[in-house]
Amino acid sequence: MDLTTGAFCPPDAEDDPDGAAIYALAARLYPICRSITGQGVLDTLDILREHIDLNVHRVATGTPVFGWTVPPEWIVRGASLKGPCGRTIVDFADHTLHLVNYSTPVRARLSLDELKPHLHTLPEQPDVIPYKTAYYTDAWGFCMRHDRFLALEEGTYEVCIDTEKVSGHLTFADYLHRGQVEDEVILYAHICHPSLANDNCSGVALLTCLAERMRERSTYYSYRFIFAPGTIGSLAWLQRNEQRLNRVKHGLVLSCVGDGGGPTYKRSRQGRATIDRAAACVRCGAEEVSPALSDFIPYGYDERQFCSPGFNLPVGLLQRSAFGTFPQYHTSADNLDFIRPRHLGASFRMVQDMLQILEANWTPLNLAPKGEPQLGRYGLFSPMGGHKANSERVMAYLWVLNLADGDHTLLDISERSGMPFSEIAAAADTLRTVGLVSNLGFVRL
Repeated sequence: MDLTTGAFCPPDAEDDPDGAAIYALAARLYPICRSITGQGVLDTLDILREHIDLNVHRVATGTPVFGWTVPPEWIVRGASLKGPCGRTIVDFADHTLHLVNYSTPVRARLSLDELKPHLHTLPEQPDVIPYKTAYYTDAWGFCMRHDRFLALEEGTYEVCIDTEKVSGHLTFADYLHRGQVEDEVILYAHICHPSLANDNCSGVALLTCLAERMRERSTYYSYRFIFAPGTIGSLAWLQRNEQRLNRVKHGLVLSCVGDGGGPTYKRSRQGRATIDRAAACVRCGAEEVSPALSDFIPYGYDERQFCSPGFNLPVGLLQRSAFGTFPQYHTSADNLDFIRPRHLGASFRMVQDMLQILEANWTPLNLAPKGEPQLGRYGLFSPMGGHKANSERVMAYLWVLNLADGDHTLLDISERSGMPFSEIAAAADTLRTVGLVSNLGFVRL
């Protein structure tokens, strides 16, 4: 398998072309050592620019960003730990997680007791490498499997960490798909994690493929795709765009969208924003699974920056398995075997469905409101009666007709009925075609 080209084709890829394309891009991104600054971020954005016309922005080291300061740029050339017999115990070249991200440079010979405080393992998961960072402090360390840690012998160890922290830049990028209006939907993925496939090669790849697909579409809203390092990157974007945030009408942060769990959705701080309501009305995969919904908490990914009280933007978080709840989270087990094309494809279509709700939410009016119309006359009901249950589409017709009083949108009807928005929208379109409802206009919130 060639991770640099994404040549590996998982068995389920041919069954889901959307997922296969996203997986292939995630596979190219996976080997790169990303951080909140540095060459890994630049290499990642260079790959994304092969797909979409990114605008790249740089913020100099030392620049105040609200209550934060852009840190020095981190340069990493390599790192290794050799044992008493000269054998290499840990090598950054084998896996980017072996080095604590943002480690300071070190060349030293240490006893095992002196070395142990700088070694990080997961005793409860002895066969994986943990992911650790030291972004805003001067520290260093190695991460390794706990079973190999237990096998370390007494003696002198040679530490070589070839890194630098220099005056440089924080880099982030965005891409704007222009719609009919300047009102925007922001779609965000963090690009600071190194070789973690689900968190967040999956989110970065999905949004890139979505932006690429959206070029073919005419939309009402403008869509801004943002790729930035976590926390400091989203804050830098917010600071640079503070005077135009009134254009942001909806928003979504994506991470961990490639595994088979969930889906899960964390509501915005507003709680009842249209994007929150849309998330509750979509389904995922062939099993038509509804997202597990949770209320906003001020912890997680960059939705907490967009939802901070000074901005309070309508931005939610969409994931498959929620962060911190699956054993592969922030470990070397979050690899390309953990994410699958079919899960990426299902997540992709779920995001598309959410955006379709924003684009296609209209208010129907029943043109025959006195009693239930005889649907059979329009070919919308079986000529044979007496069925114990009606089909989902017939139930959608009935829900639309009953709530099409001019005061309910399709999203309202979807929420009230508990049926997917796509089913309600399809029923409403059919009823409009046969002349049973009219369109009072689209709802733009």
